[in-house]
Amino acid sequence: MHRRLVIGYSVTAAALAACPFLLGPYWLDVLNNVGLYVLLALSLNLILGDAGLFNMGHAAFYAVGAYTAAILNTRLQIPILWLLPASGLVAAVFAIAVARPVVHLRGDYLLIVTIGLGEIVRIALVNDVFGLTGGANGIFGISRPSVLGHRIRRPDEFFWLIWACVAATAFLFHRLEQSRFGRALTYLREDTVAAEGSGIPTARYRLLAFGLGAAWAGMTGTLYAAKMTIISPESFGFWESVVLFLMVILGGAGSIPGVAVGAALVVGLPELFRGFANARMLVFGLVMMVMMVVRPQGLLPFRTPRYKASDLKAAFGSEGAGEPAAPGAPGSGIAP
Repeated sequence: MHRRLVIGYSVTAAALAACPFLLGPYWLDVLNNVGLYVLLALSLNLILGDAGLFNMGHAAFYAVGAYTAAILNTRLQIPILWLLPASGLVAAVFAIAVARPVVHLRGDYLLIVTIGLGEIVRIALVNDVFGLTGGANGIFGISRPSVLGHRIRRPDEFFWLIWACVAATAFLFHRLEQSRFGRALTYLREDTVAAEGSGIPTARYRLLAFGLGAAWAGMTGTLYAAKMTIISPESFGFWESVVLFLMVILGGAGSIPGVAVGAALVVGLPELFRGFANARMLVFGLVMMVMMVVRPQGLLPFRTPRYKASDLKAAFGSEGAGEPAAPGAPGSGIAP
């Protein structure tokens, strides 16, 4: 990991660790909401930023995870945190099932399909499918999470749970970016035809990206259900998907720090300007417009790797030579 990135993560972690001792319950609850949206934005970034797939229905996977956890918890009395793997698995299976017929679509066409997917899930929840979702009223009485026998209730207790999940997610996704799977997703984003020509099974990797991103959104839905103890279809509407899309684009698609910053700005700035209730959304919209004109690549965009001359020498197999061997020369590795 780059040295500056390690320093940035360390400073951010230290600042966040001090927040429970410096802030009141209201602002801690705002930070908890920021943490949930950072998790959601990172899960969407895997699909939109890393794989380059336009997904405007990400709230559907979020809803599937939240409702899976809520139904199992209220009907079978299973502890809510035990349901994190189950909600992630159900959301991933659902995402792969619905994405399989449309995974070959690109750009605006895929975007329109995912918008329809999000609305289908929302309407199904409102219509109380199989009598499980509670209709427009949603599901009540979801139990609070417990860790080592301690029931989490206060905002400062949720703070440690949510931001621990954010830290673990950032670490795992960073490692994923450095893996063969992560590099394959980058190739898909940059040039699908070239990726296919390199032997990458593009359809399979797209489905895996959808499944993994949906799994993380589903687990975030479980945390949301545990925090609120009540969920309803209106919490997973089209606007949620739009906001998540905005976070990824504003922060910098493909960049983990950028997406986290984008989520913090989109969720935190309206709260900071809550005193200007009549003008805060106008100012917020104006800032977004200026950003898209001045810096369309995002606040902290993804940086492509840069290589030194020594790396090129090693790649060409020159042993101590001042310059790489000429094409066709012995040891150059390149045909004339």
